Parts: sequence; C-alpha cells; structure tokens
Amino acid sequence: MSATATQQEQDRTHLRRALELAERGRGRVSPNPLVGAVIARGGEVVGEGWHAELGSDHAEVAAIADAAARGADLDGTTMFVTLEPCAHHGRTPPCTDAILATGIARVVIASEDPSEKASGRGPGMLRDDGREVDFAQGAEASAARLLNQAFRKHSRTGLPLVTLKMASSLDGKVATRAGDSKWISGEQSRGLVHRWRAESDAVAVGIGTALADDALLTARDVEPPAARQPARVVFDTHARLPLDSKLVRSVGDAPLIVLTGPEAPTGRVDALKAAGAEVRALSLLSPSAALRELGDRGITSLFLEGGPTLAGSFLDAGEIDELRLFVAPVLIGGAGASPIAAGLGAERVELAERALAMSTEPSGEDVLIRARMKEW
Repeated sequence: MSATATQQEQDRTHLRRALELAERGRGRVSPNPLVGAVIARGGEVVGEGWHAELGSDHAEVAAIADAAARGADLDGTTMFVTLEPCAHHGRTPPCTDAILATGIARVVIASEDPSEKASGRGPGMLRDDGREVDFAQGAEASAARLLNQAFRKHSRTGLPLVTLKMASSLDGKVATRAGDSKWISGEQSRGLVHRWRAESDAVAVGIGTALADDALLTARDVEPPAARQPARVVFDTHARLPLDSKLVRSVGDAPLIVLTGPEAPTGRVDALKAAGAEVRALSLLSPSAALRELGDRGITSLFLEGGPTLAGSFLDAGEIDELRLFVAPVLIGGAGASPIAAGLGAERVELAERALAMSTEPSGEDVLIRARMKEW
C-alpha cells in the first residue's frame, strides 16, 4: 500500500473513532451539536475527547487535555474532528484558539458547521496560521452530517427536526375500530421509545392522544439515565387538557407546553397556567406555526408521538424529517381501524412523500423501519 493510501486509511479510521466518541454526548448536549475528536501521530492515537455535557469542554479541548494527561507531544500531530472547530465565545472559549495554542499541524474535519456565527471561521483561522486543514469526503463525511441533523436544521431554518414515531400492525393500523392500541408494539420497542425521548428536546402529542392515553411522556428506565426530561408538548386548540391529567400533575418533573388556538376559553387557559403549564396561543395552530414557536424557544428536536390526526397534519404540511415505524406481527383489519396518518394525504402516488433512505432492523418481535425523509 502506498504512503498516500496508508494515510487515507488512517484518516478514515481516526474519523470513524471520532464519530463513535461524538455519540457519547447524545441526549446531553443539546442545543449544541454532537462532536468527537481524535489526535494522532500516524496510526497512533495520542488523545481523544468528546462534548460530554452542555457547558463542558468541547471535543477538541477535551482531546487536547487527554493528550496532555498522557504526556503526549502534540508537535506535528493531526486532529480529526467531526465538526469544524468553533471560533466564537459561547458557554466555553473558542476551540480554534485551543488548537492554535498547540503544535497540531493538521486538522481533518468531517463536516462543516452551518450556523451563521461559526461557518468557515475556524478553518480560516487555522489556515491563516499555517495549519493544514482538510475536509473529509465519502462515508465519514456523510455520517458526520447525519449525526447532527437536528443541529443543522435548526441552524439553517430556526426549526426543530421532526421525527415521527408510530407503531402499526402488518396491515398499517395503529388502533382497532374501537380505539384500542395497547399494546401493538412489544416491550423492547417501547423501551427504545423511552431512549428516544431522552435524546429529544421535546415530545409532542395531540389532545386526542393525550385524552385517550393519559401518558406521562417522560423518559424512564433508560441507561445511562436521562440528562434531562424532554419538554412535553400538547396540540390543544381549545385547551381541553384536564387539570388532573398525568401531564399536568407532573409539571414539576418535566416542562409542559400547551399550544392552543385563539378561541381557547380564557378560564381553561388560566387554569392550566395556574397549574404550572406554559400555554402559548397561536393565531393558527398549524404544524408550521408550532415548529416556529418551538424553534424560537431553542428546541432543536421534536419527537412526534401523536396519533393519526397529528401525524396526518404534519405529513400534509411536509414537516416530517424522519419516520420510525414499528411493525408488529399482528393483523387488525377493519375499515374503521385507525391508519398511520390521517389528514388529506397525497392525491396521486407520484405526489406522495418519498423517503431518501430506509433501513430495517429487528426490535424484539417487531420490525423497526427507519425512513429519512429529508437531509439537512
């Protein structure tokens, strides 16, 4: 193998390790991105780090500290990082300054930072100081972009990434004609849902689901324990959420945001506020307006757990970024049974939303289908 081919393979190996490290911060650093960093001399790793907690050292600084703890000499080394180093002051000092204070000679970056305050500044400063800067290509670059879809979408649009979770029978039903849906998916699948809640900034349902299920919508029994509970969001045009519901009674454990329309009765709104819920009246309670409201609050990821009505409204609005569908080994049947998504739907198949990529995996007795509808 030539020297160039050897370096390329080493680069890919180190980038893959940086991506693995970045994953360790999932559910713990939002609204910041997931970032991992590796410092190496040829094939030898001399330092590793990742952004572990919101407000803690960024991955680059953590990797430099790890190298120092190992007694490593950084002169002439290469840093591999999953996102371009920041050059602005936030909760922590700029990572670019930390790199410039070392002898790191080359920085390999897996993906750019699309945020206005960061994009291109760090790499430019490194190049101006004589450091070599390379941007990765291929599978590692794609993986780095997919790693931070919520951060990328919020940076570009101000809106949260929307992931729709549903559980259906083999014939695409999410409830029987009598409304029974417990439980279509199995225990392992329901455990995954709790993990996904812990990784999300907010979880949303419609008022119909809130009334029917009276669920807490918190992340429970996950390992490692959830760093924080997601905000619970209820689409509730007329402020019908009962004051004795589990959602309202647990406002001390996790935030509760009730999105209403302008026609919501003042008495109901005041009662929910007095109980500790945050009530936001929108001039039009639509998916787009709700996403703008939530995005303005700094919410970068929304985990949609509502029923067919809410799913259909988001689908009709073109606001679903990813679908996670559990398909259970049961047949429900019946014209009156609930479908995965209601709403208007596509008039013709050629106008239907088409996934960019799909994957399947077993989940206990169920099959989990992941469909990426958009990429940011």
